[in-house]
Amino acid sequence: MKTKVRPINEMKLVIPSNSSNESFARSTVAAFMAQLDPTIEEMTDLKTAVSEAVTNCIVHAYRDTIGHIWIEAGIFEDGRIVVQIKDKGCGIPDVAKAREPLFTTGGSERAGLGFAVMESFTDKLRVRSTVGKGTTVTMEKRIARRYRHDS
Repeated sequence: MKTKVRPINEMKLVIPSNSSNESFARSTVAAFMAQLDPTIEEMTDLKTAVSEAVTNCIVHAYRDTIGHIWIEAGIFEDGRIVVQIKDKGCGIPDVAKAREPLFTTGGSERAGLGFAVMESFTDKLRVRSTVGKGTTVTMEKRIARRYRHDS
């Protein structure tokens, strides 16, 4: 029987998809991640990936409306942080196509590199999406130093 590994610490955050909340989301995940004692590079990598995922929700998922973005993060005994960013927006018709570098539905002002950036700055990236129901992006990053338990 396979048992699900539970995080040793976790956080949840729900924010409106206002562009002003992108930096708040990035900073909140970074503050949570700090307990893993990451290097500056590890922290910057994950902050950038979170920023891209939240920006995708703001720009693409809800387009001309405001919706909610759910952010959950868990820290595991093996030094991994798993961050899940979820929206209930328009969804992605073709996830494989959307993950191709330079593909965008955001017009000429968008570079189409969001998923490529997320993938390059994390160890694992999963994207699940259903048209009309939303998208869930799950990112994992292993931090070189191990979690230090509080006594």
